[in-house]
Amino acid sequence: MAENIHPIFERTVQRAERETVNGHRSGVVWLTGLSGSGKSTIAAAVERELFDAGHFVVLLDGDNVRTGLCGDLGFSLEDRRENIRRIAETAKLFVAAGAQVLCSFVSPTRAIRALAQDIIGPEDFLEVFVNTPLAVCEARDVKGLYAKARAGEIKGFTGIDSPYEAPETPFLDLKTEHQTVEASAAEVVAAIKHKLSF
Repeated sequence: MAENIHPIFERTVQRAERETVNGHRSGVVWLTGLSGSGKSTIAAAVERELFDAGHFVVLLDGDNVRTGLCGDLGFSLEDRRENIRRIAETAKLFVAAGAQVLCSFVSPTRAIRALAQDIIGPEDFLEVFVNTPLAVCEARDVKGLYAKARAGEIKGFTGIDSPYEAPETPFLDLKTEHQTVEASAAEVVAAIKHKLSF
């Protein structure tokens, strides 16, 4: 089948042209962390700040993607890998279209995040570790998932009976336990400002 596929990337409006019109570089800010760490909330706050500043910004969030693009996948490590592969390919398309893409996903293993980085390209991949202790995430338990996992109702839940491998050298180690969402979002925006040239 591959011989019948003929991409037209070179005939489309090019990324550099889009970045010039947008007034900023495109790229991916990949937020990873445990369930309940604050990834989605922080990503939404960052999205709002960038959007209000006139940026072309897109937020890809775990639960949103699972309702459509990845609605056929479960939560085995194999399905999690495929979930991240699809998201990374989608993010790469948005980067080519000139967008600043916020990706908010548990993405529990270093290998899975390395896969995303390889697809997107290291130069366009900014990994943000939403570094919130398990005890804090579990105390929040905004979706009731930790309680279900502890009761054995959910199997393979990250942080309980499935591993989470923290990034070893993230672009930003965002320690959220003692700061507000607004402060966390501001820290992300400040950190990516130089990289994304705005």
